[in-house]
Amino acid sequence: MMTWIMKMISRSITTADLTRNTNTMDSTRVDKYLWAIRVFKTRADATEACRGGKVTVNGNEAKPSKEVKTGDTISVRKGSVHYTYKVLSPLDKRQGAKEVAKYAENLTPQSELDKLRAPTETFFIKRDRGAGRPTKKERRQMEELYSSFFWDDENE
Repeated sequence: MMTWIMKMISRSITTADLTRNTNTMDSTRVDKYLWAIRVFKTRADATEACRGGKVTVNGNEAKPSKEVKTGDTISVRKGSVHYTYKVLSPLDKRQGAKEVAKYAENLTPQSELDKLRAPTETFFIKRDRGAGRPTKKERRQMEELYSSFFWDDENE
């Protein structure tokens, strides 16, 4: 019995299997790749971004199952920022933050990254506690003040 098992094992394992490098891949799914290089926190987020049209591969809109290979350019829209990455090596396992540079090159222009640091304007009018609702005159003054700071999107 033992010899029969040994023969079956020896037939199923070839020298090509022993020398093959399992770390190299020809291609991988775009949602899995974006998750693996830490563009998205979860794979479900990456899949949803692909379905929502926020991901393009080489200029074409990508479904989550789109295969990416070395040399492909991936563009991702997150909020107002458009990130661009070049695939250096496809992978399907999540990597540590320090290891990501081996697998993807960040081609995002500095002008896009500056959008992250853009100051967000907040406007708050302080009202005394217990003052109640503003009167009609006070409300009109507040609306006039708001309109001097913000443009009306409907007129553009």
